[in-house]
Amino acid sequence: MRTAALGPAERAEALARMSERELDVLVVGGGVVGAGTVLDAVTRGLTTGIVEARDWASGTSSRSSKLIHGGLRYLEMLDFALVREALKERGLLLQRIAPHLVKPVPFLYPLRHRGWERLYAGSGVALYDALATASGRGRGLPHHRHLSRRQALRVAPALRKDALVGALQYYDAQVDDARFVATLVRTAAAYGAHAANRARVVGFLREGERVVGARVQDLEQGGEYEIRARQVVNATGVWTDDTQRLTAERGQFHVRASKGIHLVVPRDRIHSTTGLILRTEKSVLFVIPWGRHWIVGTTDTDWDLDKAHPAASSADIDYLLDHVNSVLAVPLTRDDVEGVYAGLRPLLAGESDATSQLSREHTVAHPVPGLVVVAGGKYTTYRVMAKDAVDAAVHGLDHRVAECCTEEIPLVGAEGYHAMWNARARIAARTGLHVARVEHLLDRYGSLADEVLALVADDPRLGEPLPCADDYLKAEVVYACSHEGARHLDDVLTRRTRISIETFDRGTRSARECAELMAQVLGWDAGQVEREVEHYEKRVEAERESQRQPDDQTADAARLGAPDIVPLQPL
Repeated sequence: MRTAALGPAERAEALARMSERELDVLVVGGGVVGAGTVLDAVTRGLTTGIVEARDWASGTSSRSSKLIHGGLRYLEMLDFALVREALKERGLLLQRIAPHLVKPVPFLYPLRHRGWERLYAGSGVALYDALATASGRGRGLPHHRHLSRRQALRVAPALRKDALVGALQYYDAQVDDARFVATLVRTAAAYGAHAANRARVVGFLREGERVVGARVQDLEQGGEYEIRARQVVNATGVWTDDTQRLTAERGQFHVRASKGIHLVVPRDRIHSTTGLILRTEKSVLFVIPWGRHWIVGTTDTDWDLDKAHPAASSADIDYLLDHVNSVLAVPLTRDDVEGVYAGLRPLLAGESDATSQLSREHTVAHPVPGLVVVAGGKYTTYRVMAKDAVDAAVHGLDHRVAECCTEEIPLVGAEGYHAMWNARARIAARTGLHVARVEHLLDRYGSLADEVLALVADDPRLGEPLPCADDYLKAEVVYACSHEGARHLDDVLTRRTRISIETFDRGTRSARECAELMAQVLGWDAGQVEREVEHYEKRVEAERESQRQPDDQTADAARLGAPDIVPLQPL
């Protein structure tokens, strides 16, 4: 299929087009649900636009556990419908929608008790596999298996011998969450949707009781646009209540935030060929393979402070280290931690006092004519949430609209991915790159890796690794700006790549080179390069300081010590 770029020119054109004629649907919020909603709407033949106040996936959707899963623990809550739905979506993503981005990952569940625990946990995992098969999308992942202690220690030598009497191993899937969202937006743009990040909704347009559009402030070039739409969809996650207040109407439900933090440690710190899933007193803890690293998480605590930059405190970090060290033969220390990130789950308020017990079901409401609100849910089921939101919006349109077809729509980069994977040795020989480098590109871009390699062909210097972050090529920085909507240094180091959590310096040693590469695409002068680097360094230092604080309040205050956005480039 054709692809679409999200570069500076395309962003400016999208804002202009959206303000010129009335849309069928305007989506507010550029996380996974908003991006899924704009793709659903445009592939039904609707004229569609999406605006995001910051960067694509800059909130919850870049700070998840990066898992595509059915939610094994929801079986204990007897929420079979949610698990079945999520497992169907997992299969669709693995096999059809995004095989280049969503990959199988094994998990080991250590058993601590003989007899009853193997029967209990084994029954749950067997039901998990059965629900996946019943969904019609169970293929592509191996079934679970029972392991003795000796077999478990063979696949996970890092475990303490006294930490288990045996184990179960099962499979789920993982994804680079931020990259997935950017790819969703690009796919929607390829089908004709208009997309603009760094465009904040500051008010809604009203005609009587009806919402007929939004006033949108361009945070990059300045100015304000009136974007008219027959239906507006509020998909702003933990900001749902804030966005709803712009209508001056009471919401039909409220969204509360639950904070989850994750640690990133080097792969050689935990000797294992499989991920781990551990029980805690509140929920579960994952140790997830992540390239040359492990992701350890997560926590689950109420958060009512700054939503844009939730902070991880020293207590949060100690909690994760204590729990993972309870099963490791060689404990992790603070010195092993490369990166830390914190995210907020949008949970529907009022269902339970404990955030870990809140349902991950989603809700769609029509609080006022012309406005649809979608909230709750989980990353894996974004497509179902998007479908329900567009179905609700369609009721407000006066013509027949096609049914949802996103089950059948591969994301850009999926088509041709398997053929390119099979030809990766030839691609490596042709480009002069190591085959491992080609594999890395294919797993990040799919068949769009050809577009990245074309940049290298035009300028061989872009085929060099980025200094102090050699998992990534310089071409990927340029491509992030020209094709993937990156507008600032933080966008590239934190979301288009994951350098900010995959290096001990948190990306500060790569920042200047990265900013200079971005300047070539975005037209920055030397002053803007300096501002970008200074802003990023202050952000990293504020995060480090927050992680030294004892509690949420002091951590939040420390994190807010860095400015939120880079000063605008002079016009």
